[in-house]
Amino acid sequence: MLIPSIDLMGGKIAQIAHGQHRELELSEFEPWIKKFEKYPLVHITDVDGAMRQGSNSALVSKLTARLTCQVGGGITSVEIAREFLAAGAKRVVVGSALISNDKVDVDFAKKMSEAIGADKLVFSVDTKHGLIAVSGWRKTVPITAEDAIRLVEPYCKAFLHTHVDDSPRGSMGGAFPIAEARELCKVTKKHLMVGGGIRSMDEVTELDAMGVDSVVGSAIYSGVMAV
Repeated sequence: MLIPSIDLMGGKIAQIAHGQHRELELSEFEPWIKKFEKYPLVHITDVDGAMRQGSNSALVSKLTARLTCQVGGGITSVEIAREFLAAGAKRVVVGSALISNDKVDVDFAKKMSEAIGADKLVFSVDTKHGLIAVSGWRKTVPITAEDAIRLVEPYCKAFLHTHVDDSPRGSMGGAFPIAEARELCKVTKKHLMVGGGIRSMDEVTELDAMGVDSVVGSAIYSGVMAV
């Protein structure tokens, strides 16, 4: 299944290259809302929230009122997670908050699960050069996605893995490394979603055959993939 992705930055749709650069800004939301209404799930990330430099919560609420969404970016507490759910999110995506002192905070994962329910939780295990990337992809910690998944699997409904890289194969270009998704499938039986460089329906189809959903953003906005 293809899951359209909306990254929010400064009140606009923004595409981030390797977690660092604003590649494009779109202030007109209505055409994209119309396009995405037919999809069973849309992925929303508040990039400002993820980078701890602001919030697009009002805009998130506008989108969750119209679309079936999972929402992430800056969810560091049970209270914030509940706010997004109350605003209409189907489930919330927690990433950087799972890491504390360069280790997986299993207690935090358990606390979130007990408070809001594992069925409403997606844990994000993004990697850069093979290591977990946090704080808006600006920092890596010495933990692999596989190790993180094993530790927190009991406490969530699904995992989201974004492949981040400084090479041309990174999140804004090149093909997604299918083998990476295949290896993660060996680690967990939970629902797996992947993103970062997916640019063709052939990739979506190949991942779908593995039971993996594709989160796609820039390829849609640039017109490389029609939706």
